[in-house]
Formats: sequence, structure tokens, C-alpha cells
Amino acid sequence: MRRTLLLLALLPLCAAAPPAAEIIGRPDAGCIIGARRLPDDAPGLQTIRASRSAFWGAPELLAALLELGRRAHAAGLPDLYVGDLSAPHGGPLAGGHVGHEIGLEADVWLDLAPHPLLPVAAREALEPPSLVRADGHDVDPARWTAAHVTLLRLAATLPGVDRIFVHPAIKRRLCLDATGDRSWLRLIRPWWGHSSHMHIRLRCPADQPRCAEGAPPPPGDGCDATLDWWFDQIDHPAPPAAPAGRPVLPAACRAVLGE
Repeated sequence: MRRTLLLLALLPLCAAAPPAAEIIGRPDAGCIIGARRLPDDAPGLQTIRASRSAFWGAPELLAALLELGRRAHAAGLPDLYVGDLSAPHGGPLAGGHVGHEIGLEADVWLDLAPHPLLPVAAREALEPPSLVRADGHDVDPARWTAAHVTLLRLAATLPGVDRIFVHPAIKRRLCLDATGDRSWLRLIRPWWGHSSHMHIRLRCPADQPRCAEGAPPPPGDGCDATLDWWFDQIDHPAPPAAPAGRPVLPAACRAVLGE
């Protein structure tokens, strides 16, 4: 009788246990089974714009973000605003946001003004400002601080980080401002559209054989002539290319996503 009562008490716990996470495909064409949701509030973190964002990810991504929040809090930084991770089953996000399809990527805003804890609904209209000048060639000196270097270093040294995308002007400013051990700069990569947030991407976990990983970042800190190319594009933009077609989802993802 006692054994039966114990089993009955454990049934709700067993029913609530989420399935083991399985990552299929690559960041721009994939899905995830068993994603977990990031809490709306955690030490050092607040999610924002819930009606436009998705906060699901692999356990490794949630662990990395929670660790980043703890590190930022310990460093005296304000709460970090978190935007898109992935949809509950991965796949394409609403609004055409590229990537974020396998639960290993997250957008973290770079606004380091003080952030009091707000109700989730009050965060809906937040629009964190750009750190980059209007001409795209440098950061805005009225907004850029040494704390941004600290934050990006804390993020780049999280376990499992593959790379972090920021605007080329932010990368160039890091190249000028970072001191001491600069090895983490290799993981900070320039990319358009990241003037107000950083895009964190983790490597495929070792136990995920169907997760497709790209090439690692090239050697070096990235503060060389390859960085100049981005600013050449600002001054002498290439003709617009034809829109690329959407990558084909793995067959397993079509079943997961009901396509």
C-alpha cells in the first residue's frame, strides 16, 4: 500500500518531465524537440517584447544565458534584456528573423542603462537604442562605455560559445578598447543589423549527432584587414543581390513542425 501511494505521488512529477532535447539541422534550417522556455525574470535577466519574441531553447542555451545574467550581476551591470531565442519547436521565426531555428541562439540587448524590474506587459514597448553612429563607422561615444567591453567579454567566455555577432563598428571599437587577454575577441564577429544587440550562438552539444555545425571562426582576433572590408561596403556598397531562397528543412523537421 505504501509503495502504491509513493508511485501515485510521483506520477505528476513523471508526467511533467520534458522530453530530452534533440537538435536537428543548422541555425538557418532546423528544429528542436524538447526545448525549454527561459524564465521571464532571472537574476540579471529580463525578457522583453513577448508578443514579438520567442524564448525557447536547448538546455545548454538556457544555462548559458542564466550564467551570463549571474556574471553580469556580479560585475555590477544592470539587468540584461533578452529577445529572440527560438520558437517552441524551432524552425523559422515569425517576422522573417533569420537563424534561431535550433535553440542554440539568443539575442541579448546591449543597452546598459539601469533597468528596474518591470512587469512583463510593461516591457512590450521597449526599444533599446543603437550603440552605433548613424554613418555606421564607429560607436556612439555618448552610449559606448567600458561596461560594454566587460559584457561582451563575459558573453564570449561562456561555455560552448561558437561566435557572437555584433555590428562591425562595435567589433572595431572592441579591437581598440580590449586589454589583457584578447583571445575572446576571436569569437566576436561582425555582421550587419546588430547595432543594438549581440547575437549569441552556441556550438552543437556533443550528444547531438543531428545538429549541423558550421566552420569555426578563423584564427586570430579578427582585428585585421578582414574587418576593414565591412567599412568598405559602407562607403562603396555592392549592387543588391537577388534574394536567396529559404534553405530546405531536414525531413525530420518537416514532421516536427507539421509542414
